Amino acid sequence: MQDSTDTHVNGKRWTLDHPELGTGSLPITPYLSAEYFEREREKIFSRSWICTGKKVEEIPQPGDYLVLDIAVGKTSALLVRGKDGRVRGFHNVCKHRGNRLAWNDRGACGTGLTCRFHGWTYASDGRLIGVPEEDMFFDFDKRDYGLSPIATDVWEGFIFINLDPDPPETLHQYLGEVVDLLRGYAFDRLPLSWSYTAEQKCNWRILRDSQLEFYHGKALHQQFAGKVMMNKQQPSCHVLDAKLFRRHSMMSFYGDRRNTQRTPMELLMAQFGASFKTFPSARDMDRWPLGVNPTRSRQWFFDIYYIFPNFHLVILSPFLFVAHTMLPETVHRSTWNARGYFPQPTTAAESVTREYNKCLARDVWLEDGSTLENTQRGIESGVLSHYPVQDQELLIRHAHKVAEELLASDGQAE
Repeated sequence: MQDSTDTHVNGKRWTLDHPELGTGSLPITPYLSAEYFEREREKIFSRSWICTGKKVEEIPQPGDYLVLDIAVGKTSALLVRGKDGRVRGFHNVCKHRGNRLAWNDRGACGTGLTCRFHGWTYASDGRLIGVPEEDMFFDFDKRDYGLSPIATDVWEGFIFINLDPDPPETLHQYLGEVVDLLRGYAFDRLPLSWSYTAEQKCNWRILRDSQLEFYHGKALHQQFAGKVMMNKQQPSCHVLDAKLFRRHSMMSFYGDRRNTQRTPMELLMAQFGASFKTFPSARDMDRWPLGVNPTRSRQWFFDIYYIFPNFHLVILSPFLFVAHTMLPETVHRSTWNARGYFPQPTTAAESVTREYNKCLARDVWLEDGSTLENTQRGIESGVLSHYPVQDQELLIRHAHKVAEELLASDGQAE
């Protein structure tokens, strides 16, 4: 265990460890071009494993289903738990005339899901099991008209889909090193505590980039994080560790949660339950997964894991994490879902603490959201052609490179 006075922030330049990324500015074109967006639709979002943001416990019983509109894939996805307990994905399209099969966001199909248009009925495994006046069709076989499947898999309870009919990689192969780094984290023991969804009038990369760095924390989030991140020894540095993988990335951030002066309300909330500003004991850290606070610093704030292209995990302790799921709708419109996962409260005081943290997270995300549409308008003005990238915005630079490789290839990054 490192000494508690050791910040692990030594002023190194993380970008210089990755000369393949360069240090130059990045182009604005990907944030504006409709042609570029269509290439992203084809080679990124139609071929990558996309996190839905939903977890398997949201469809706990056989026949339970969720419906997700995947605008970037020009489809509606139907996620159903089968009688065998497996979660399957299908295009939410009746195979008779193409009508939307399930109209609600969620539900339970019991013995079958029936199309409202002509009454065709499908089982939870996608088989067509009922056709009114079937004898009036010609050379008709129900086995030829089951729902069209969407590749679906689960990691740590999170449901992922791939719109490629025959993905060249399994989900675990796609996730790579992230699987081992986060193995053993309490994803299955922390229930969903709150969920916020916003539609933003901005390109999906603007939204994504906003959660790939915390350079903005000292300015935009002064009340929540500004003082926590002030490092007297290295005032300009707040990155403890950074790792770049084939597609994905992570960054671990400095924060003096122990010694920062807290308000009376923050002290009260931390006393009665899990809080954004409480920190486990040094002894507890020995039992954490390798990828959580990898430097084992006692002056650690949180880790960001970015799962390309649309999923961010923010891990703040063994007992709380945040998940961001982002999807483009058009070149200039995106959807953002942010969720908090906290321990299940067992007392009234713990419930109050959770509600306090829910409001705190809301206010922080409102601050983030306040910048996004203004950024879109700013780059549409034509004032910028490129933008500089700071060392602690390394994950943005890496994400740009991964996307460029995919767009230049057959859809699989090398």
